[in-house]
Amino acid sequence: MFNFKGRVAVISGASSGLGKSMAKAFAEAGADLVILARRIERLEELKKELSNVKVLPIQCDVTKVEDIENAARKAKEVFGHVDILINCAGSSKDAGILEMKDEEWDFTIDTDLTSVFKMTRAFGNIMKEQNYGRIINIASMYGLVGNTEIPTIAYHSSKGGVVNFTRAAAAELAKYNITVNCICPGYFYTELTTNVLDTDYFKEFANTHVPMKRYGKEGELNAGAIFLASEEASYVTGVILPIDGGYTCV
Repeated sequence: MFNFKGRVAVISGASSGLGKSMAKAFAEAGADLVILARRIERLEELKKELSNVKVLPIQCDVTKVEDIENAARKAKEVFGHVDILINCAGSSKDAGILEMKDEEWDFTIDTDLTSVFKMTRAFGNIMKEQNYGRIINIASMYGLVGNTEIPTIAYHSSKGGVVNFTRAAAAELAKYNITVNCICPGYFYTELTTNVLDTDYFKEFANTHVPMKRYGKEGELNAGAIFLASEEASYVTGVILPIDGGYTCV
């Protein structure tokens, strides 16, 4: 099971964090890769690590339609098909609802929600032509619940939008044999979270509020992505999968 040889996986946000980790996991499973991010030099470095499969690095800002369409065109030109899309790119400007500026809200919604729509549209059309596809959106457990520790209203809103976008897209695209699912990570170390997660205060918060009493470890998201992207998961669509150590179950 879970053999991806001959499959092509497109992963946005692959230059660091969860996206980079998933790129390595899919390469280990035999998938060829199209890796996207704004920092092309980091993608080139990652390509050197993944010598067992074909890897196409493309500089792509997921808030720019022209970058997305260029990436989709190049991916099809090089590989001829795209089987898997993982929408992992994201960022956030944090503030509470009473203090947040319009530009902070717009930045977060554009990066974390609107980009998912635009990426899905571009690569979903390729999948429609081939009558096959697996789309996985990386949201957040904060797309399922609020929180009292970090004022980040736009992030909650964007990730909650990704959750229901996933359901709507799954319903629309099922007739093309395209599944659409969503992973909601809990507390994992990334460039955006390290400063907060490393504080004594937040470590104690996690110990109190996460049933498994720890943050997620590198690679612990990968099994969920591999499963949802697999041929074997052909009847799984519209699923929202928290991988959060139990945070959202209590």
